[in-house]
Amino acid sequence: MIHNRSWAEINLAALERNLRLIRDSLPQNVHYISVVKADAYGHGIHPTAARLMQSGVDVFAVANVQEASEIREMGSGWPILILGPLLKEEDEALIDFDLIPTISSVEELDRFEKLSQKHQKQISVHIKIDSGMGRHGAWWEEAEQLIKLIAASKEINICGALTHFAQPMDRAFTKEQRNRFLSVLERTKIHRQKDFLVHADNSSSLRSFDRDNIFNAVRIGLLQFGVSPPQESILANLEVEPVLSFHAKLAMIKNLPKGTTLSYGRQFTLKRNSKIGIISAGYGDAIPLPCGNRAHGLIDGHPYPLVGRVTMDQTLIDLTDMKNEIKPGQVVTLIGTQGKKEILLTELANHADTIPWELLCSITKRVPRIYTTKRE
Repeated sequence: MIHNRSWAEINLAALERNLRLIRDSLPQNVHYISVVKADAYGHGIHPTAARLMQSGVDVFAVANVQEASEIREMGSGWPILILGPLLKEEDEALIDFDLIPTISSVEELDRFEKLSQKHQKQISVHIKIDSGMGRHGAWWEEAEQLIKLIAASKEINICGALTHFAQPMDRAFTKEQRNRFLSVLERTKIHRQKDFLVHADNSSSLRSFDRDNIFNAVRIGLLQFGVSPPQESILANLEVEPVLSFHAKLAMIKNLPKGTTLSYGRQFTLKRNSKIGIISAGYGDAIPLPCGNRAHGLIDGHPYPLVGRVTMDQTLIDLTDMKNEIKPGQVVTLIGTQGKKEILLTELANHADTIPWELLCSITKRVPRIYTTKRE
């Protein structure tokens, strides 16, 4: 029997509670686009998408065809939007899995029209307008002509438009991007079609829903997994719950003398005789390399500092000031709650000089995901 050395615990009940809380905070006419790309930000696409399907998602959004196909194989009742550009060899998947691509070029329009003619099936698309991100999308000053070509096509049904904000906390530039996007829609009038989705905001950029707002959909990603947006967002004060926690077991404990240097690079020197524990996880699991000498782990509800450089398979923790007797085999929590203490995902990300979503996506495949339905 194989026992877990480290694991991520995913609370599906918390995910459902978060979704319902978010939905209740949005106007009734606003569609909930659930972004579950990158294996649902490391939470595991199949269990999380299944729970989201039960909880009232309107549309799923993913990065690519592979992710979309995994969701479609779970059920046929939800539109699935592919946010990224398709490779030419992936086009057939639009028909095979009934997917909605994001279009941003004449070349893509030509491909999708030929695909539609081949299968005698109209293809629905969302157009992406580059309002200042400089990435995927038709540049806003050139998008009007593309929209006219799409609207004139018998093979293509344009059913949505989107843009992507480069820096939501920069209110001035975000406003400029929003105005550029709206100017294209106002000139072309495409948003006046029935059931047409207009979405620019995610939880970070959402400031308000004005009465005359033409935006009728919001892309929700990390917020549904319990990672709160900046305070500027109208969703910042929602009391969402963390869905993921990360734990590992203490493999051994040893006594080392004052003056001993620890781990690769000898970046930490013991200033006293110390008791050092070895955690059975490292950056090959989920503990970021920069967290050595910065972060803490919880054991028996008390925080202890990580010391020395984090290595691929092991991380050192200083137990010299342990409050209770600690033995090998005890659980070390790096993200989550033990007793009255909690280490937030954002806290560990700050220690790692990174963002929470990169940290979630960095939890490797050798870390088992354990799914629970705890109701607190």
